[in-house]
Amino acid sequence: GDNSPCGEASGRGSCQNVVISDSPVGTQFPFSGIDDRENWPTVFYNRTCQCQGNFMGYHCGECRYGYTGPNCTERRNVIRKEIFRMTTAEKDKFIAYLNLAKRTISPDYVISTGTYEQMNNGSNPMFADINVYDLFVWLHYYASRDAFLEDGSVWANIDFAHEAPGFLPWHRFFLLLWEREIQKVAGDEDFTIPFWDWRDA
Repeated sequence: GDNSPCGEASGRGSCQNVVISDSPVGTQFPFSGIDDRENWPTVFYNRTCQCQGNFMGYHCGECRYGYTGPNCTERRNVIRKEIFRMTTAEKDKFIAYLNLAKRTISPDYVISTGTYEQMNNGSNPMFADINVYDLFVWLHYYASRDAFLEDGSVWANIDFAHEAPGFLPWHRFFLLLWEREIQKVAGDEDFTIPFWDWRDA
């Protein structure tokens, strides 16, 4: 927003140490120190922006969901439609935006292409650009993939994105972030992802 780290110059936020929970992970995960996702995100970085007020984003340069305007003070309501109630034009636009996201490299995010151990404790960085659509495929995979064990095997006894208390809030944030990135790619602040009422499926 103001070309300063975390928008500090305009009071949008400040750079702070990442604070992680010291609570135990629970008996369902009987390992410690073997997965990059443990104590996330400190294996990759330990400083981040702490945004103030209605500012958000990795750099505090965007408005929190539901707000707009130069100072993120104006309430903004959007309506999501059930996918079977969308017009043909709305469906066509939705598909066009997804295709555009598939062809657009994310200007803000990269993905890791190896574990921290494979990166030799960070001295051999392994990251790659990714298109906006596949970024969200990767995020979902990364959160739910099996744990890689030290002997080269995998541990698949739990999927933390789907078999844990964070299921609902994690996916809620995932969908909000995906919607925001599609809005940015398409230049359409009014775009909303449709929902599917599966009760009559």
